[in-house]
Amino acid sequence: MSRKGKLLIEAVAYMRTSSATNVGADKDSEKRQRAAIESYAKTARFVIVDWFYDAAVRGSDPVTARPGFSAMLDRIAGNGVRTVLVESPDRFARDLAVQLAGHDYLKRLGVELIPTSAPDFFTEDTPSAVLIRQVLGAVAEFQKTDLVVKLRAARERKRKETGKCGGRKTYAERDSERDRAMLAKTKELSEQRPRLSLREISVALQAAGYVTPKGNPYAASAVASMLAGPFDLAA
Repeated sequence: MSRKGKLLIEAVAYMRTSSATNVGADKDSEKRQRAAIESYAKTARFVIVDWFYDAAVRGSDPVTARPGFSAMLDRIAGNGVRTVLVESPDRFARDLAVQLAGHDYLKRLGVELIPTSAPDFFTEDTPSAVLIRQVLGAVAEFQKTDLVVKLRAARERKRKETGKCGGRKTYAERDSERDRAMLAKTKELSEQRPRLSLREISVALQAAGYVTPKGNPYAASAVASMLAGPFDLAA
């Protein structure tokens, strides 16, 4: 598609209104946003292929929690459009931190965000923008590290309490009636004379109906584990 011989760039438009009193096609807020975006699109060689609107959504709400924004992301993923036009930075989000977090989120997806009232707003590294990005990065790194430490501490507590953390459930953990009967049968077979080998005990267990969850006879190592104590039933 072209205008005056120049190629047009496809874009989607995003609008947001905080107050429910400003929601509606005949309301000033939506009309103003739409007019500003359309005017900029004409002069900057954009053609708007779709519109998305979050009505009565606070500007401090994270962009990923907004239904209109989520619908826009689905549309972008489906048609390859890589430009989003908004009337102004504060229509995208009121808080600077939310603005920058939302912009950086789109940037990671390969999507350019352009406020029509200040097209260079997100490309200029102002001192405030740099500071906010550094703080957001530090907070994200802290949260990640804090989560790792908490998970490690939880695993250590569980290991001290139970002697085990993660992995398959042992015999002692499952402790079903069938498991107890199988262990008793294994002990009984091991006490037979002449002494049975581990493989012979496995064959006898199979004959008695005790097999792995996959229907196979237990390996010799599994039989040895049964006799030694808690064992892994999937062995």
